Amino acid sequence: MRIERRLWAAVEPLHAVVYFAPETAEAAKVAGLRGYWMGYFAGRLAPLGPIGPEPATAVLFGFAPAMVARALPDAWTFASPSAVVDSRLAAASAALRRVLGDGHEELAALLERAAGACRFDGRPLAAAWAAVPVPADPLARLWRAATILREHRGDGHVLAAVHAGLGGLETTLTHIGDGVISQADIEPHRGWSAAEWQKAAERLRARGLLSGDGRLTESGTAVRRRIEEDTDRLAAAPVEALGGAVDRLLELAEPLSRTVIDAGLVPVPNPMGVSRP
Repeated sequence: MRIERRLWAAVEPLHAVVYFAPETAEAAKVAGLRGYWMGYFAGRLAPLGPIGPEPATAVLFGFAPAMVARALPDAWTFASPSAVVDSRLAAASAALRRVLGDGHEELAALLERAAGACRFDGRPLAAAWAAVPVPADPLARLWRAATILREHRGDGHVLAAVHAGLGGLETTLTHIGDGVISQADIEPHRGWSAAEWQKAAERLRARGLLSGDGRLTESGTAVRRRIEEDTDRLAAAPVEALGGAVDRLLELAEPLSRTVIDAGLVPVPNPMGVSRP
């Protein structure tokens, strides 16, 4: 496994607690948001300001426009973006503290060092989270830095997929066709209709990328490999900045991510396609 991918696998569960922890749902409710998906979209995009559904869909890439439009811009009538950011940081740090305990300042510092090396060309989500002021709480600091790194890689993945001529749903189908995730695991979380799934699959079959049974063809596998290689290459700057310290970051982060998963705070399998490091 390339070191950039290993870094993602080590850090992703620390970020992803925010999608599954009860602390997140409670914080969103207290902030005034209504329902899981309003909390998800508002919470993930809040650093961008009171964004509407069209740019939000473009940034998020893999979600159906109608699903995003059910949450935005209505979310901003219930809670301001700054209030949502604050509630997100508080919820993430509380969830991490519950399973990991206090401390972890060394890991937070290493993650911040890595995040400080990120370039934000064409990476709106990572840039927005990088602009969030550094919180005082070490676990909130850790989560913010993990989120910058996560969105930096994610934004790069979008760039790589678009360069390969794929849309968000088509990219998801290549993940499914490669066996990274199952359609049953991801379909309920993206909002596309059955007809839209079918049309996207037909487009991939017409390009010779997907077989009739939904698996990647040889050409599809080559495209998928190129996207992942490009994603790793675009995520290289934080690893290069860390140098030999990346080994120490992994030494600290991987056991914590295993603890988070073993505690049930992040399920496996999951829509992100991350496994236990």
